[in-house]
Amino acid sequence: MHFAQNTFIRVHTDSGWYGVGECSAFPMIVGETQDTCQVMAADFAKLWKGKDALDIPSRLRELDAFTAGNNTIKSAFDMALYDIAAKAAGQPLYRFLGGTALKPLLTDLTIGIGTPGDMAEQARDFVRRGVTIIKIKLGKDPETDMERVRHIREVVGPEIRLRIDANQGWSPEEALQALMGMGPYHIQFCEQPMRSYNDHFLPGLKQLSPIPVMADESVFHHQDAARLIRADACDSVNIKLSKSGGIQEALLINQVCSAAGIPCMMGGMLESRLALSAFAHLATALDNIIYYDMDTCLLGHLEDPVTGGVTYDGFYVVLPDAPGIGADISEAFLQQCDRVTV
Repeated sequence: MHFAQNTFIRVHTDSGWYGVGECSAFPMIVGETQDTCQVMAADFAKLWKGKDALDIPSRLRELDAFTAGNNTIKSAFDMALYDIAAKAAGQPLYRFLGGTALKPLLTDLTIGIGTPGDMAEQARDFVRRGVTIIKIKLGKDPETDMERVRHIREVVGPEIRLRIDANQGWSPEEALQALMGMGPYHIQFCEQPMRSYNDHFLPGLKQLSPIPVMADESVFHHQDAARLIRADACDSVNIKLSKSGGIQEALLINQVCSAAGIPCMMGGMLESRLALSAFAHLATALDNIIYYDMDTCLLGHLEDPVTGGVTYDGFYVVLPDAPGIGADISEAFLQQCDRVTV
């Protein structure tokens, strides 16, 4: 991905406030683009005119009845409804979702795939900057991937936590080879080692791997989570709103995982600090979300159009205490954007 394909929406009510939502399309994962999101958004908006914004299940059922899939743009509409509901209740979103107190949200920082030497140098720079958790992108040939991890571990020492993400890049045989070979490097977990159509190989891999397995693209919905858990196919699950369709479905995924003792991670695509704020509220509200991959806004956005919202204290994500999500997009930035009003 060379640029973010994001869509921002506002849902206005007759009560004087509006809700905000944002999604980030990843066509190679969800099959949506910024253009498809904008077209569907206009259709969705027409469905909701004159309807009760506080009846979240009914509003989201209308979107599902109108079109299958399109989880990414649905997640923006879902987010806006939860923002409205929390504002109507006069609460920050995490409290509206049942959270009682703030908690430290320490994010990792991601190294993109490159040569072993270049990745090691980037890891060295991360440690100088105070990073304590590094996520390493992998998913090429296992031998070179093992060299990437070996170089990074040698550079950062034993105390830095390392996570790896294969992004579905390995075959089942390559996944086993890579994870067995990386066992000595004390990896916290491996995200999505193989294609989701190879999920039937995950139970065997989980049993043999010295590195815990986290499901990402294998879990879009709570039914996916239940299926993998029944098969004893993963140790944890990565929740992303643009993948699952929003907060309502994320709550169900977490519920299924929590009941089975499977912890979750809060992740994302290429969202701005606005959607990141919603992620942080959800992660704060749910005790079962214990891993945080919320570094997107540290990795190369050329502009920050967000007013309010989360901030970074080093590599901790800090929530605002305003009602709702607590974030918006500046009007000056929106004037530069293509926009549609329904």
